[in-house]
Amino acid sequence: MFKKILIANRGEIACRAIKTARKMGIKTVAVYSEADRDALHKQMADEAVLIGPAPSAQSYLVMERIIQACKESGAEAVYPGYGFLSENAEFARRLAAEGIAFIGPNTHAIEAMGDKITSKKLAMEAGVSTIPGYTDVIKDAEHAVAIAAEVGYPVMLKASAGGGGKGMRVAWNEAECRDGFERASNEARASFGDDRVFIEKFIEEPRHIEIQVLADGQGTILYLNERECSIQRRHQKVIEEAPSPFIDPATRQAMGEQACALARAVDYQSAGTVEFIVDTARNFYFLEMNTRLQVENPVTEMITGQALVEWQLLVASGETL
Repeated sequence: MFKKILIANRGEIACRAIKTARKMGIKTVAVYSEADRDALHKQMADEAVLIGPAPSAQSYLVMERIIQACKESGAEAVYPGYGFLSENAEFARRLAAEGIAFIGPNTHAIEAMGDKITSKKLAMEAGVSTIPGYTDVIKDAEHAVAIAAEVGYPVMLKASAGGGGKGMRVAWNEAECRDGFERASNEARASFGDDRVFIEKFIEEPRHIEIQVLADGQGTILYLNERECSIQRRHQKVIEEAPSPFIDPATRQAMGEQACALARAVDYQSAGTVEFIVDTARNFYFLEMNTRLQVENPVTEMITGQALVEWQLLVASGETL
């Protein structure tokens, strides 16, 4: 088990990680920006290191400063939480080069699941249900129109590097497809620095169901049932509900097994979430995998009694499920 870890985050998730580590007898190191001098996570930790000015781009997102804080404090591992560098494969790679453990999945899993086109191809290879569509990059608006005609309207245009509801447009006809392609690619370029767009069949009256998975990197992968987040505004989740009032036991098992199959395909370790879209007939299709703890993890903890942050620390230190 680790003796000391650094929490590369702030706010609720940093406090949660510190509280869990203390319960497990692990010393904690907080990092903070000049704006967070009086923040609770700084006060709770055993040690705290200033990593820069208020803007995140000059503090919490600067890998070198976090790595230097690890060296100064003697932290053996980094807990990334969610947001900031939690899904940055280069950060995990650089930590490994310094002999510092990343409390999360391997870099291959982070990179593969972080790209929607790559993740969909991997899901198909793993036998996971995927939405009908075109899994390669769309060249231009005319190419988008041609593909949409093959798939059949309505279609969803999505940014490959997208997230948080950005870079997504629904098209019901050719004119909307042309306009949607331009808008989705421009938004993706501005938000993610990557303008690649792909097309899927749009599922009408969808339910958004996500499966919580937990893997120890030594062959055991579990699914901890689902959370439903169908109530959204502008593709942003508003309410998380568990268990889902819509999913029956057979669908829950099938979704859980497919989520585990995808995790196994990338040798997953730690907590992760596989998101699906479900139609009115309970047919479900893979959307994406988040290779970190979700903000809404307490919802799963409430229905399972399992402490996900504690399990993340345990499996990262070599324990089995």
